[in-house]
Amino acid sequence: MTSKSTKEPWSVDAVDFGRSLTGFGINLLVSDMTRSLAFARDILLAKIVYWNEDFAVLEQNGVRWMLHTDHTYSDNAYLGVTQAADGVAGRGAGVELQLYNMDPDAAEARARTIEGDHHLLAGCLDKPHGLRECYILDPDGYCWVISRPSDD
Repeated sequence: MTSKSTKEPWSVDAVDFGRSLTGFGINLLVSDMTRSLAFARDILLAKIVYWNEDFAVLEQNGVRWMLHTDHTYSDNAYLGVTQAADGVAGRGAGVELQLYNMDPDAAEARARTIEGDHHLLAGCLDKPHGLRECYILDPDGYCWVISRPSDD
């Protein structure tokens, strides 16, 4: 891994952090950390636990996930999967990242009014499975589904 970070290292040791992870984890490879953090903070209202130019830990509703920039995966076979011709299609195709018990109407409003490289894929609808949802593609094409129980 080639680090581009100029920021103070995280106070949590990488080995200790890795060993602390249990259950299910999410790690997204992103092309631009600043752009991805802005989306997570402004649209998803995620708390940025830590970030530098290479790596970030975010949290929303008690769920944590990580971001790694592409260059940190330069020696990892998985990087090739994300390198589609258009730069986005290989990222997250067919995966929905769901944030439950958030206001989808407010998320849709933020996605419509806040400038950025995100895309509102589908505005809010009450679905037959009892959730009100909206679908937003982040700057790297990952599909975030924001939902809460519908009023019906």
